[in-house]
Amino acid sequence: MSNVSGIIKSIQDIMRKDVGVDGDAQRISQMVWMFFLKIFDDREEELALLEKNYKSPLPAHLRWRAWAKDPEGITGDELADFVNLQLFPTLKNKLNIQGPNGKRALVVRDIFEDAYNYMKSGTLMRQVINKISEIDFNVQSDRHTFGNIYEQILKDLQSAGNAGEFYTPRAVTQFIVDRVNPQLDETVLDPACGTGGFLANVIEHKRAKFVKSPKDEEILQESIHGVDKKSLPYMLCMTNMILHGIDTPTNIKHDNTLSRPLRDYTNKDRVNVIVTNPPFGGMEEDGIENNFPATFRTRETADLFVTLIIHLLKDQGRAAVVLPDGFFFGEGMKTRLKEKLMEECNLHTIVRLPNGVFNPYTGIKTNLLFFTKGKPTEHIWYYEHPYPDGVKSYNKSKPIRFEEFEPEIKWWGKESNGFKTRVENEQAWKVSMADIKARNYNLDIKNPHIDEQISHDPDELLRIYAKQQKEISNLRGQLKNILAEALNGRKARKG
Repeated sequence: MSNVSGIIKSIQDIMRKDVGVDGDAQRISQMVWMFFLKIFDDREEELALLEKNYKSPLPAHLRWRAWAKDPEGITGDELADFVNLQLFPTLKNKLNIQGPNGKRALVVRDIFEDAYNYMKSGTLMRQVINKISEIDFNVQSDRHTFGNIYEQILKDLQSAGNAGEFYTPRAVTQFIVDRVNPQLDETVLDPACGTGGFLANVIEHKRAKFVKSPKDEEILQESIHGVDKKSLPYMLCMTNMILHGIDTPTNIKHDNTLSRPLRDYTNKDRVNVIVTNPPFGGMEEDGIENNFPATFRTRETADLFVTLIIHLLKDQGRAAVVLPDGFFFGEGMKTRLKEKLMEECNLHTIVRLPNGVFNPYTGIKTNLLFFTKGKPTEHIWYYEHPYPDGVKSYNKSKPIRFEEFEPEIKWWGKESNGFKTRVENEQAWKVSMADIKARNYNLDIKNPHIDEQISHDPDELLRIYAKQQKEISNLRGQLKNILAEALNGRKARKG
């Protein structure tokens, strides 16, 4: 097996010497298109064995094997000119996207639409290419290792990324997909799919449980849908899909799901299952909120996604969404949105995750909301996910693990019988809809089985401080009124 981790580090070190590559984002983008072409070429080798008369959508001289595979191949200015003057112009604009190979050609074109060759030195580029050629993506171990490595690369990039754009730990995506349990023929959408972590888990889940024939595999491939608006995560998602055996992932779109008016989404756009971790903490560009009904207009990205998710689910469709604590206690539009969610859907389970699940990218506390469209919520089950014994927080070297969700899985029960086997315990409790309404739809409900604990979370402390300041201000106002009335009374008596 190739030392994939070592190869990635070597590539990054080589790229740092190139004057054209400026910073992590460009370095990752450069690696992704090069890896994509190698992965695509390795997959084509497999397809040539599996399919009679397989024909590549790429011109022969542009396939990886023709210009990159030979370690003694073109280099220096000749290689730089080839990439800049032949490879990129053809892959961006000149592929034939019609006919039997049209879909595969379209995938390549979409990948390269926003890709750039940042490297100036053809000599350094040759060194990078030779490193990439050491990995054989037809060897399962290399393919699996690279999947982990590119996720790690992305995490490194996102640690300095924009607010709200966080990698979802594999344990979390795995648990969500396991609980939602998408069936073979159910359409699954991630409307903010990033690098495709949720979708990759759905593919693995369906293959393990349902795929028994080529027809089943065809149904699976057609059922996977995703959208992301940023070019780098989109490129990574497409690469991830090909690594997971989706050869023509044309249902993965490079777009902003929120940029389309809500009313333009019709029945044909609705899906059976939505699993997603929408960006939160960020604000959408001006005008996006006008795509939504006036009652639910906001520039808070996560809230717009919740409105969209409710709309896009079919009747009896299921969703699981990662949301921050801020969604729970917000008022105004957030209250109206929570009311809509619980009137149109059965919000049956909320798993409250501990601090640090998304470390080191954010300390924001997050929750997993599971709901089914079609009937209103009668009560909500909460489950507070504890740290494992001996763990006080998660970090890069000790992330959350799927095995930790075993107690939730044992406790879960079946939605078909209303989760009648569920019982309250130290981690689980049930809240009625009447109580939720009495709280004005504030879902930030603490575990009643655990004594009040002192929080050291800065966001929570600031919220407590703000609430106390508001209460002090109200008391001060009341005191002023009492004193004013008393003084007026004395003046009146003197007069």
